[in-house]
Amino acid sequence: MTFKRTKIEDVVIIEPKVHGDERGYFVETFRQDKLEDFLGFKVKFCQDNESKSSKGVLRGLHYQLAPAAQTKLVRVIKGRVLDVAVDIRKGSPTFGEYVSVELSEENKKQLFVPRGFAHAFVVLEDDTIFAYKVDNYYSPENDRGIAFNDPAIGVEWGIDTALLQLSDKDTKQPLLADADLFTYGENLYA
Repeated sequence: MTFKRTKIEDVVIIEPKVHGDERGYFVETFRQDKLEDFLGFKVKFCQDNESKSSKGVLRGLHYQLAPAAQTKLVRVIKGRVLDVAVDIRKGSPTFGEYVSVELSEENKKQLFVPRGFAHAFVVLEDDTIFAYKVDNYYSPENDRGIAFNDPAIGVEWGIDTALLQLSDKDTKQPLLADADLFTYGENLYA
């Protein structure tokens, strides 16, 4: 398993080693000790989530405020997505910037999205199954979002926006300038 920092160093791409032969494959998808050694701090995941979506479904940009802020470790079991993490820590040198990476059943890549980031993905193939771990439970009162098409962020979704399918909730999210945000330097893991 290899860990690679992205242009926003707190966001990490994880590439598991795949052991395959004519029978199929085996892959170790998560190792708490290796992840924590790489990050330099502890992360205690408490819940696994899974969704199945059609091509064009966009989910996000979502996050939860403290004290229910969430770290996510995301991957694709079947199909393909473009996964996006946006730095929403006011005062950060990368505030408003994003990392995007294609996650697929073929490449087996995962994305570590720390607290202080909004997260979204757009589905690039029908019947895509997306799975992720979180380190805090869902908290409706702390649930927040940002408009997927905020020009201040400028995410390139890699798909015609006319084909996008969004939830009612995601069509009504505020712009980054109007959203409840985190502050760079605050300890979100205390």
